[in-house]
Amino acid sequence: MEFLEHYTGDWTLRLLLTTLTMTPLRMLTRLTEPVRVRRILGLWAFAFLCLHFSIYLAFDLGFSVLQLGEDLVKRTYITLGFTAWLMLLSLAITSTTAWQRRLKHRWVALHQLVYPAAILGVIHYLWLVKADTREPLIYLAILLVLLGFRLPWSQWANDRQRQESST
Repeated sequence: MEFLEHYTGDWTLRLLLTTLTMTPLRMLTRLTEPVRVRRILGLWAFAFLCLHFSIYLAFDLGFSVLQLGEDLVKRTYITLGFTAWLMLLSLAITSTTAWQRRLKHRWVALHQLVYPAAILGVIHYLWLVKADTREPLIYLAILLVLLGFRLPWSQWANDRQRQESST
């Protein structure tokens, strides 16, 4: 079962990072296709996270809510993973167009929880691994590149948008 737990956790991070890749890809290529698949990729990431959590809950804890509470208090990496799950749960629930309309501008702010959730997920993995940290560090490097891409790009995009609206 340990294999399945790690497998689903790895795929959660891969899909989450792929989801975060869609916006920079759209900005670089000016194609709309990446943004069209972003929601489904995010939902698949959440599905794999639910599988990951379910395997942990069933096989490591025997569905014991008390044991889960103890792990949340004792093991910081479990607390981080659970917090990321809660963040992504709120994003999965509000991922529909109907929720977008209901929440209006707050929807965008809410869905920016994907960034701290991804950070927590990568740290969860990094703190879980005891010996060979190469793979979690690769995920961390990819995440930092994706987050770093947004900083200068957003400033450049805002400047460009202001220039276009003033002409």
